[in-house]
Amino acid sequence: MQPHDALPRSPLATGTRAGDERVSLPSTALYQQVAQRLRSKIMSHSLAPGSWIDEQALAIEYGTSRTPLREALKVLAAEGLVTMKLRRGAYVTEVSERDLSEVFHLLSVLECDAVGVVAQQATEAQLADLATLHRELEDAVADAEVYFAVNERFHMRVLEIADNRWRNQMVTDMRQVMKLNRHHSLLKDGRLAASLQEHRDIMAALQARDAERAQHLMRLHMAQGKEAATLP
Repeated sequence: MQPHDALPRSPLATGTRAGDERVSLPSTALYQQVAQRLRSKIMSHSLAPGSWIDEQALAIEYGTSRTPLREALKVLAAEGLVTMKLRRGAYVTEVSERDLSEVFHLLSVLECDAVGVVAQQATEAQLADLATLHRELEDAVADAEVYFAVNERFHMRVLEIADNRWRNQMVTDMRQVMKLNRHHSLLKDGRLAASLQEHRDIMAALQARDAERAQHLMRLHMAQGKEAATLP
C-alpha cells in the first residue's frame, strides 16, 4: 500500500515491457510533481523559512525514491525557494532585509518598464481585463488573503500584456521569493487601503494612456511595498 500522499508512478517505473505497443507516461515528470508539492508546502509555510528539509521523510511521504526528490530540490533552489548547504542538505530559504530590498528594486525596474508598455500598446480589451481585476481588488479590500491573490493576478496580467517572456519569468521567480517573507507587507496597519489607492491611480493612468505617469506611480507603489515589507 502506498503512503496516503504518494505520487502516481510512471508505468515505466512499474515494469512496463519495452516491447509493448503503447506506454502511457504521466503528463509531467515525477520530479516536477514532487517540486510542485514541495513548492506548495513552502508557500503555505508548512515548511517554514529556515527549516531543514528531511529528504528521507518526504520520500516516504510521497512514495518515491530520493532521486526525483533531489531533482525537485534543484528546481526549487534555482527558483530561490531552497538553499543547498554543503554537507548539511537543503533548507527552506530565509529572506533577509537585504534580499527583500534587492528583490523589490529589480521588481520595480521590470514592472515599471512593463506598465509603460501596457499604457502605450494595450488593446481596449486588455485594458478591460485589468479594469475587471481592479474591481476585484476593490471588492477584496476587507480580506487581505484574497486581496493578495488578486493583487498578484493584476501585476502578472500587466506583464502578460507587455509580452516579454524573459521579464515574465524573472518576475515570477522573484515574486515567489517575496512570499517567503514571514511578515506580509499587506498585513501592516493601513497598508492594504494604501495599496488599493495606489492601484486606483495606476489604473487611471493606464486608461488615460499616460505611460510616464503609469511608470511613476508603479515606482511609488513598489517603493511603498518595500517599505511596508521591511518595517519591523
